[in-house]
Amino acid sequence: MGFDGVEILQKQLASTERGELMKLKRQAFLLGLDLMGYSTHQGFLSPDKEKRAANVQHTIDCLEQAYQLGIPTMRVNSGTWGTSKDFDDLMAHRGEETPLEGYDEEDAYEWVIEAYQGLAKEAEKRGVVMGLENHWGLGRTVEGVKRVVDAVDSPWLKVTLDTGNFLEDPYDRLAALAPDAVLFQTKTYYGGGVWYTLDLDYDRIAGIMKNAGYTGYISLEFEGKEDPLTAVPKSLAMLRKSFAAA
Repeated sequence: MGFDGVEILQKQLASTERGELMKLKRQAFLLGLDLMGYSTHQGFLSPDKEKRAANVQHTIDCLEQAYQLGIPTMRVNSGTWGTSKDFDDLMAHRGEETPLEGYDEEDAYEWVIEAYQGLAKEAEKRGVVMGLENHWGLGRTVEGVKRVVDAVDSPWLKVTLDTGNFLEDPYDRLAALAPDAVLFQTKTYYGGGVWYTLDLDYDRIAGIMKNAGYTGYISLEFEGKEDPLTAVPKSLAMLRKSFAAA
């Protein structure tokens, strides 16, 4: 299809055993593709210390996997409260969620910042830059992402910026986080989205990223209902045109 690299979604791997990861690394090399992003899931919005510790260990394991694969950046999350019935329910409420009874967002910030202060040191050991995504939970707002990243204050925790996760007024919000972005994920919705569809002006977005001095990878996330075999090449052509003209 003409891509330069591949971003791997960690939870979809059949195996994370070292031998299997090395097969992926070899295959990408033979195809002339960079393994350029590792997208992972973790959650720290819980008063349960053991649960948070398990998520810290999972994230360390993911950092090690990224290191073994030679991937330079890893998408991370704050996690959600888990009070929604499921992801469909979360999307029905535009990503907003009620905190666990007896707790609030101030508790959540404390837990998330504490976790990433330790994880930044683990990321540094492996040379893998974590990118906190604007991805529900505390990442639902610009202020939430910046508060965590600024509090951790490490070059090993920056921002993975996603065009599809600001459901209203995306352009100013993307511009606010663009200077801290280490990976830029771009959503397209040909055929209509599964949960929602955003009409994104990629010429405008490309200008925002250029003005922010962003020169890193642009990762396509296709979330439409059209056949990917037609929609993905169409998306790539559109993105190449928009960013070449910026």
